[in-house]
Amino acid sequence: MAPIRPHGQGVRGLGLARTSKIFGGRFGRIFRALPPADFGATDDASQAALTKLGAAMSAPPDPVKDGPDAEESGIPAVFTYFGQFIDHDLTFDPVSSLQRQNDPEALVDFRTPRFDLDSVYGRGPDDQPYLYDGSGRRFLLGDQLTGKALGVDLSARDLARSAGNPARAIIGDPRNDENVIVSQLQGLVLRLHNTIADDNPALTFAEVQREVRFHYQWVVLNDFLPSLVSKEVIAQVLPHVGAGTSIADDGPVLDFYHSHENAFMPLEFSVAAYRFGHSMVRPGYRLNDDIAPIPIFPPVGAPSFAGLGGFDRFPPGWAIDWARFADLEERPVGKELQPGQTPGTDEIERTQLAYRIDTALVDPLAHLPASVAGDPPPSLAQRNLLRGWRLRLPSGQAVARAMGVVPKPDGEIKIGKFTGERGDVLGDVVTVGGTEFAGNCPLWAYVLAETVEEDRTYRAQGAGGTNTVTSRVLGPVGGRIVTETMVGLLEDDSSSFLNVDPRWTPSLAVNGTFGLRELVAAAIKKPV
Repeated sequence: MAPIRPHGQGVRGLGLARTSKIFGGRFGRIFRALPPADFGATDDASQAALTKLGAAMSAPPDPVKDGPDAEESGIPAVFTYFGQFIDHDLTFDPVSSLQRQNDPEALVDFRTPRFDLDSVYGRGPDDQPYLYDGSGRRFLLGDQLTGKALGVDLSARDLARSAGNPARAIIGDPRNDENVIVSQLQGLVLRLHNTIADDNPALTFAEVQREVRFHYQWVVLNDFLPSLVSKEVIAQVLPHVGAGTSIADDGPVLDFYHSHENAFMPLEFSVAAYRFGHSMVRPGYRLNDDIAPIPIFPPVGAPSFAGLGGFDRFPPGWAIDWARFADLEERPVGKELQPGQTPGTDEIERTQLAYRIDTALVDPLAHLPASVAGDPPPSLAQRNLLRGWRLRLPSGQAVARAMGVVPKPDGEIKIGKFTGERGDVLGDVVTVGGTEFAGNCPLWAYVLAETVEEDRTYRAQGAGGTNTVTSRVLGPVGGRIVTETMVGLLEDDSSSFLNVDPRWTPSLAVNGTFGLRELVAAAIKKPV
């Protein structure tokens, strides 16, 4: 069976569109009047400059770690993969290619640009009954998964899978099986639907689906964005969050995302700003008490499940202890381990945290397996830069000026890990990448470089049961693009809770709070 290539390949875009007039439709632009950025006198020169910069944005090899380290944020690791899950819900372009210039006007988003969980529900029980049980109200789940958490057996299920080799997941979007973590996160959403259906037998399938969608949309607005975007930007776009009021009374303020007639997916979002999550990925993760940390990709020449890759049945002992990814309960903080040190209980049981948002991606992302990468190069940083250029994105400085934001000087656009440790920052973008980037930083790199420091807290054995870590969150350009796009898509969706019932509140809230933590907890509360 041919491998699934989640990042796309194929013939697309026969010519280079130097500008794009599209505004509505599936893909479009927020800043359609800005000129595209080039990074050399010829296309070959631009490609060479971006390839060099992308190599500098790939961090050197680092071991899979158990204890905390300087690269960690205060944001639980589940946010990294929830972000990937959101991406799969909003966008799907399986046919664009890195091997040719792409015509932005020819791109098609095969996923509805709405927070409607079509990556989960597919086309529904009438059209895809094989996703559901005989009642048509509940999702089918797969084989039992095992493992221990704090000495207690976990209750988890894999996704339903085909009998073939490889055993593909039978789900609404195959990309939600592209790694073990997002695969089990997909399973959590299926369990959440089943829980609401079981607890509310009088609800129809459509009513249960609406409850799940509304809870998901609530998390995006009230937890995901405030956790990853600066407080200043959140206050500007979502004033109800800081004020503690209803969004019905303090509605969103959108200065840049305007769809006019149809919702559209901005290229500035999908090709640049929203790819901030790539810098949050750790080299590997510990899934439960029974197994050692596993790298995100297998070493070269190793079996596929020597890493956390997907698109096949993985070992049954790999059930995720979700308290390692979400701050569901107090867990030890642990201590940073030196090379060769053996982790103690605190390090093994701790909640794993996402890495800081900065201009460095962990080494495994510089060597994507062929099944994931599709087109060369295998470096994700280089791929992101090249895709942004081929889709004719403007520079970060140009977008900042269009927003009325003073652009960061070249000397402040740093490349490397933002840990504060000596040697982690390689230099500024011009010193590292070349004069082609003077006042002309690629939008994706600019978004990563302009992140700001803010404190974030998670549950741990710290003062008052929480631990505070200084994190890097999206700043005025990247944060504004991400927040306005997500809020704009919700406003454009006539079936979102913003339009159907803006005073709606989550029935699964705990003490008046519902976020990603509470969503995960609600999904796993019943054994399966």
